[in-house]
Amino acid sequence: MFDAVIFDWDGTLVDTRAVIVESFQRVLSELGCSVDDGFIERLIGIGPKNTFREALRARDISFDDAMLDDLVRKKIAIQLGMAWKLSLFEGAIDLLSSLRGRVQMALATMTNREVIDRTLQGKGLGEYFDVVISVDDVSQPKPDPEIFLRCASRLGVSPEDCVVVEDSIFGVKAAKDAGMKCIAVSTGAYSMEELKKGGADLVVASLNGRAGILNFIFG
Repeated sequence: MFDAVIFDWDGTLVDTRAVIVESFQRVLSELGCSVDDGFIERLIGIGPKNTFREALRARDISFDDAMLDDLVRKKIAIQLGMAWKLSLFEGAIDLLSSLRGRVQMALATMTNREVIDRTLQGKGLGEYFDVVISVDDVSQPKPDPEIFLRCASRLGVSPEDCVVVEDSIFGVKAAKDAGMKCIAVSTGAYSMEELKKGGADLVVASLNGRAGILNFIFG
């Protein structure tokens, strides 16, 4: 049995893919930077600043940190304006409710603090998490394990007593490098096979696989 469960946000609990892609594309289009949606989708999880960096590099567009920060601010404003389009994945509330009171729970997201706080409030999910760590709270993005280790520290739990629920290969690697177990759900941009190859300890098609998830956590 684990003492804490750490959840990713984008692609794991909430279907944010379309909103994230559109917000990036609208900002990039102003720069004449053209990348396909799949390019952005497979970078979800490394943080907005790094996604912009990779897109600009791919098209040989020069940039500096000040420019990246400005692009992130524009992206946040657009994303907040589309928050009403977001929907929880089927099974998310049932799983969170099944865990509440039995283990500590944290949210570890590469989403900016302003976006995640507003969205948690709008979806009424804040009450489920003892700790929320965003990309703004860490110096290194996933796949670096910093965000998960910080969650464990804030919860007062050893890394080996934590299990992470993720949807990306970046998140799986970060969890494993943190010394934690990882449950991967293929509701993001990565297939079950890719997540298995990435080292996930359990891979499920969706959060509707609650019985298997709970058995892994408590069994």
